[in-house]
Amino acid sequence: MKLEPFVLTGALAMAIVDAHADGPRWIDPEERLETTGEFVVFPLPDDARGPTTVALAPDGTVWFTLAASDAIGRMNPDGSGLRIYRLPHPGSAPRVIALGADGNMWFSEHTGNRIGRITPEGDIAEFEIPTPDSQPRAIALGADGNIWFGMFAAGKIGRITPSGEITEFDIPTPDSGPRALAAGPDGNIWFSEFKAGKIGRITPDGEITEFDLPRPSSGPGDITAGADGHMWFVELAGQMDGLRPDGNRVGRITLDGEVTEFPIPSPDGTPINIAVGPDRNVWYTKGGTLGRVTPNGEIVEFEIPGGSARAVGLSAGSDRQPPERLGERLWFADGAGHRIGYLTFATPTQEKRGD
Repeated sequence: MKLEPFVLTGALAMAIVDAHADGPRWIDPEERLETTGEFVVFPLPDDARGPTTVALAPDGTVWFTLAASDAIGRMNPDGSGLRIYRLPHPGSAPRVIALGADGNMWFSEHTGNRIGRITPEGDIAEFEIPTPDSQPRAIALGADGNIWFGMFAAGKIGRITPSGEITEFDIPTPDSGPRALAAGPDGNIWFSEFKAGKIGRITPDGEITEFDLPRPSSGPGDITAGADGHMWFVELAGQMDGLRPDGNRVGRITLDGEVTEFPIPSPDGTPINIAVGPDRNVWYTKGGTLGRVTPNGEIVEFEIPGGSARAVGLSAGSDRQPPERLGERLWFADGAGHRIGYLTFATPTQEKRGD
């Protein structure tokens, strides 16, 4: 099956913060891609509802979770070859999907209390998490070749080997609510503690260090490794999971634990996912927009056209793809519009660069 794309040009909502004007630059501007502002979206069929997160395989195929359909989706970059793989257990609610060291895609089953694995051919294996009702959410490939995951309700970080052996590590702060995690450039896994207002770090052998954020109610969510060598994360806003976090910010934490926060100028809604884009900037999803954050904290939001979009997962947010693998596209899942789409990028023209 091939999905027919819609090409849309997004309106640019200017929202700029220069909170750290002297911050480091990642790369020579002449070598960096820039977004064209053009969106391409692929509407999904009625039996593929609730796309949540997106990941890219080495062969370029696009994989995504379908939380509302208890399924995993796969398609080619042009929308062809769409396949929907149903999970064995109803009510599993697959949440985050990531590429594993074994070449398979791994995913969390948020309400199924399992970690799943799907081969390129669509064969599914599931592994029960020892702690019941742990609510696994985030999942990421570690530098050690294992898949790491956060257990939101259990207050633990989990590790699963390619063969399916699971080890659990207790977070020192009780009921911390680990919401997201990502591999850092230091070889450790970094994670957000939504309920505790902290960022944590766990070594491959399970040693945990926690860093307090400026406000206990900041509600840290998704986290990613930036191209500048720091970890970047979003701070949520609004009522969720029994709390009302005072967030609506993008945060940056150095490997030594120094935190800088950048307020998001648009007041409504909450940021959800964060990732590095093809341009090496940090990007986040928020309602019907994709937001771009430069290393010095300048924020610009791009509106996704075509109705009431609710962008959630980004293609580099779940599996922490190196930017060069993204090519000239930043993929996202539209959970409300039931679409998979991407924002396009291109090399700046000679005239635009002033050459």
